[in-house]
Amino acid sequence: MDKEDKSYQELFAELTKYERSGIPMLIDGAPASPLQIVSAHMVREDRVYMRDYVMDENGIVQELDFYKVDVKRISEK
Repeated sequence: MDKEDKSYQELFAELTKYERSGIPMLIDGAPASPLQIVSAHMVREDRVYMRDYVMDENGIVQELDFYKVDVKRISEK
């Protein structure tokens, strides 16, 4: 198994834990499963995903959001 495959497996395992804990996950505002999020990371081309943790007043994660960031557009500026 190469390093990238291991990274995707680790991401899937991490996101599955959040899902089992009842933490909603979204990609660009749309609900997404761990498999959908990992798949999006795998086919990203010139994009990366920025992770955003939404926490309550006690610092407990309430939601996990992923937003596409177009790396190509940033590097052209």
